[in-house]
Amino acid sequence: MDLLRAMAVFVSVADTGSFAAAAQAQRLSAVMVGKHVRQLEERLGARLLQRDTRKQRLTEVGAAFLAEARQVLEQVRRAETVSERLGDGARPRGHLRVSAPLTLGTVSIAPLVTAYLRAYPEVSVDLALEDRMTDLIAEGIDAAIRIGPLADSDRLVARPLRPYRMMVCAAPSYLRERGTPASPAELAGHSCLNHLLWHPNAGWRFASLGGEALQLNGRFASNHGEALRRAALDGCGIVLQPEVLLAEDIAAGRLVPLFENDLPPPRPVHLLYPRDRQPVPKLSRFVELVMETLGPRE
Repeated sequence: MDLLRAMAVFVSVADTGSFAAAAQAQRLSAVMVGKHVRQLEERLGARLLQRDTRKQRLTEVGAAFLAEARQVLEQVRRAETVSERLGDGARPRGHLRVSAPLTLGTVSIAPLVTAYLRAYPEVSVDLALEDRMTDLIAEGIDAAIRIGPLADSDRLVARPLRPYRMMVCAAPSYLRERGTPASPAELAGHSCLNHLLWHPNAGWRFASLGGEALQLNGRFASNHGEALRRAALDGCGIVLQPEVLLAEDIAAGRLVPLFENDLPPPRPVHLLYPRDRQPVPKLSRFVELVMETLGPRE
């Protein structure tokens, strides 16, 4: 048994709340996740998780082992970077793992990463773009971009970035055919392009309507912002998506912004990285570049 790997899988199960979610996070099958947990339990001679058909919870031994496993994984991460911390001056080198949400990562983080690679030729980067909450410690991620409120954590540093501003737009062809809604209340009579992964408490919410999430009609929905953008450009409906994704189309006149004074509230964005008394140069330079490029404007 690979003990460290099994520890990382167990921590991921505890953090995500299910074998299926941990399997996605660890890029394993759910069967392999279960095998890792069983092997740990056999090695320790105790149950780590109490499981039934609907939920699971940590046993007393599992909770104690989880705390110790986190510390072990963090020590391993530090040991793996000792040569980078104590090596030749402050020259960034080594491998950097970054996680970011799909849309923001594609539009803003990917170009930033390529600039970083040009500046520091001795560093390689893995950029994972996915709309899920990654566990930086358990998954060995050096830095992550997160949208939305953060849970309290003494294991991570959180640096605020510019807020994630949403826009409501439609193509000129759609507005000519269906008319231009004067307010969010009129969206009920229009075809709206919905995101499949949005929580009911997110998305189409406007101050003028008391902040309640709108239940809207539409013939097309997708789990990918780019697909929704393309549908809007083709005149299929009204789209609500991040400003970073729609800005070029708005500037070129391909999309027309709506309700510019009554938009959903911007969402907070943070850069997260593990708390470390001796951050390695590859991470320090990456953090500096992110803050210079995407940090709050004065």
